[in-house]
Amino acid sequence: MVFGRSERAVRVDWGGLLVGQLEFYWDVHLRPRLDGLTDEEYFWEPVEGCWSLRRAADGGYRLDQQLPEPTPPPVTTIAWRLVHVGATCFANRASTFFGDGSVPEDADMFDPRHVPAELPGDATQAVAFLERTYRHWHDGTASLDDEGLGRPLGPKGGPYAEDPMAELIAHINREVMHHGAEIGLLRDLYRASGATTRDSRLVPRS
Repeated sequence: MVFGRSERAVRVDWGGLLVGQLEFYWDVHLRPRLDGLTDEEYFWEPVEGCWSLRRAADGGYRLDQQLPEPTPPPVTTIAWRLVHVGATCFANRASTFFGDGSVPEDADMFDPRHVPAELPGDATQAVAFLERTYRHWHDGTASLDDEGLGRPLGPKGGPYAEDPMAELIAHINREVMHHGAEIGLLRDLYRASGATTRDSRLVPRS
């Protein structure tokens, strides 16, 4: 007995909790923080040596990256973080598990063929890109029942083949909230520092 009432099990809708957590973060925190994002702010490099999104020789845009990642890792721009979330958190996982079949079945979730070929080269395109990829991932995960949430990822999970889908959803939630908070902080610094261009630098106080 607890406070005069008998204990009883309460059924928890784990799928609803996971999807609802991301929905709340998107609706209340991340998406509103992207309003008014300019191209200069999108590509702002507050310090030297930033990783960003850059135009490649073929005319498209590519994320700066290095494997293994340097220690400590470089500071990354809003463009880098936003495209990382949209392309390599939402889009590639949605393509892997809720895709249209355009990528071969033997491609796991780390296969670059799951990453969109065209990445957004300006702020307006980037926000629209993130909205589309969020919706694809959100709708796919929201469609899963308890069996689907508990089912192992299988070969498409690569080294995480034995992990359940629910664990991947929780991981993506963490990634989005982690990078979303960084995007918000960069926007705060851009405004508070008086930066006006992508080349404005944060100068340490002497």
